Amino acid sequence: MAADLSQIVKAYDVRGVVPDQWDESLAELFGAAFAEVTGAAAIVVGHDMRPSSPGLTRAFARGAAHRGVDVTEIGLCSTDQLYYASGALGLPSAMFTASHNPAQYNGIKMCRAGAAPVGQDTGLAQIRELVEGWLESGAPEPAGRPGTLTTRETLDDYAAHLRSLVDLTSIRPLKVVVDAGNGMGGHTVPTVFAGLPLTLVPMYFELDGTFPNHEANPLDPANLVDLQKRVPAEGADLGIAFDGDADRCFVVDEHGDPVSPSAVTALVAARELARNGGKGTIIHNLITSRTVPEVVKENGGTPARTRVGHSFIKAEMARTGAIFGGEHSAHYYFKDFWNADTGMLAALHVLAALGGQDGPLSSLVAQYDRYVGSGEINSTVADQAARLAAIRAAYEGRPGITLDDLDGLTVAAADWWFNVRPSNTEPLLRLNAEAKDEATMTKIRDEALAVIRA
Repeated sequence: MAADLSQIVKAYDVRGVVPDQWDESLAELFGAAFAEVTGAAAIVVGHDMRPSSPGLTRAFARGAAHRGVDVTEIGLCSTDQLYYASGALGLPSAMFTASHNPAQYNGIKMCRAGAAPVGQDTGLAQIRELVEGWLESGAPEPAGRPGTLTTRETLDDYAAHLRSLVDLTSIRPLKVVVDAGNGMGGHTVPTVFAGLPLTLVPMYFELDGTFPNHEANPLDPANLVDLQKRVPAEGADLGIAFDGDADRCFVVDEHGDPVSPSAVTALVAARELARNGGKGTIIHNLITSRTVPEVVKENGGTPARTRVGHSFIKAEMARTGAIFGGEHSAHYYFKDFWNADTGMLAALHVLAALGGQDGPLSSLVAQYDRYVGSGEINSTVADQAARLAAIRAAYEGRPGITLDDLDGLTVAAADWWFNVRPSNTEPLLRLNAEAKDEATMTKIRDEALAVIRA
């Protein structure tokens, strides 16, 4: 097919509409390129429940095998289950999923051995270059000895590994509603939760890549509504929602109110620090709540601030030897999980924390939710740099205010802050604001928006 790879090769992965933007013939070339760039003798591949996933995955495997690489196919899996396989087997891996995107999309998340990320600066640009060359000149010649294709089950081992990292044996019985959104949580949750003192109320566990009930994107509040209603209706202790490839988890309390991912980050950080003797570095991106670094310091740890995006988090995890990292988008990274992100492990921590005390979840997380946030607000602008300069001019030199440029522009005072950063793919500026109370947050948010949209 005539493909425009600039439209589908993103900063961290491959993603596009099937078959309009890419298809199995292109997947085969990506498999060959992945084999070439990693230089591996063997790789692992897995896929989600989208209708196009099995065919794309097998084509990728075929492309790698033609280059002499042995391929282990683990079949249906969540993205963090694929990371488990990469870490446990010590092999580069490729996951076929488009995460929370609509049904017509699919994509590839690639990693090196030990779940080390493959992004633009760590191999993805080279993969794209090879594929573009082969699209012009024809596919590469097969290796003298083709690789083998074998299958392997990893779900039980993945579940056992996660449960070895969080002790849930002595928690009180809990009732939990889980919304899998017809995604891979419906595949992994029954095995991970098996035998625990949990009464599981499943929602949309049927694997269906057409997403008949709602999009598998819990970051959009519209997709949490069913779970928010079901939790109090069931008299449940909490609710958990997973995205399509089940690498992110979102939590709602016993009232059905969403728990901020920053509060989950702070809660898990405190638990991971306790597991490590009150010492360790915790990574957080710069738009997580100020609660996170406060809680980290209170529990003896060292907070480390980074840019938004999983490649930056994972790089800092490796550089600093951090024990845990969290993002506002509900990605949670663990040293004991090869620095990779796993929403399931974060969910187990929440269950262990709740079940280890007698109070409701709303009371437990209140100590980790100390400020009022705006959420992310996007504004379409003609000139990103000019609007950022206007914000700088509006606040620079004001007493008690600091500015920094780690990721976009962050403007901070003693009791509030906001960050404005440009989108890499659209003519947008993204605003996040936080303050000690609703009135201050509203004032700061509206001031910033007035400058951005002037």
